Amino acid sequence: METRRLFHLVLIAIVLFLVSCSGKQAVKPPGAFDPEKAFAAANEQLENKEYEKARNLFLEVKNRDLTKKFAPLAQLKIADSYVKEGEPELAVPEYKRFIETYPDNQYAPYAQYQIAMVYFNQIESPERGYGGAAKALEEFEKLKKMFPRNPYKETVEVKIEKCRNTIAEYEYLVGKFYYDKGSYTAAIGRFEGLLKKYPDYKGEAEVLFFTGVSYKKIGQKEKASEYLTRLIDKYSNHHLVKGAKKELASLKP
Repeated sequence: METRRLFHLVLIAIVLFLVSCSGKQAVKPPGAFDPEKAFAAANEQLENKEYEKARNLFLEVKNRDLTKKFAPLAQLKIADSYVKEGEPELAVPEYKRFIETYPDNQYAPYAQYQIAMVYFNQIESPERGYGGAAKALEEFEKLKKMFPRNPYKETVEVKIEKCRNTIAEYEYLVGKFYYDKGSYTAAIGRFEGLLKKYPDYKGEAEVLFFTGVSYKKIGQKEKASEYLTRLIDKYSNHHLVKGAKKELASLKP
């Protein structure tokens, strides 16, 4: 009888203990991963220019954040860290990884813009900046297509114009190089390609002049007259008009 009573008392004690525990909030084990704290720590390392340490922490957040609240930001910060460190080429694949993993994330347009800016910042001069301008133009156009409502519309258009002018200027310099060498057919190929692809090129008058003279040099008088006349009609106050009229007069029998 005493044994049964003791059993009942122990059973009641266990039930009461379980009931009291159920009313308490679950407590994280001491060693549980806290993505918010880890993300803050990684940011601190980034601010202190401890780039490798910061990336390792961001990578841990990306891999262990079960809430997925900080994982996308961690991937973006990994890419940003390379830009801050002065290694923008290494940032490009990380930004691309962000876009591929989180295409609908609010920061996806930012990642694509940053990719374009990595190449845009390589533009120094027409001779050295052609490659950067070509890649930047491609990435800016991709930004417009993928994210038509991106917040960088105005500045992107300005940068696209600079890219196009840089590429066109490079094409002009190559054409002029052939012209100065006396390779007039090669020069014409470059000049006409430039005029077709970049009709808004600011140095169009020079291109028209040297295209016309190149045609004259290879004996195609009608084509020479066409380009020289276009120059005279469109840029009547340009300093090359005088020379164009002289070249045009020399074409007459």
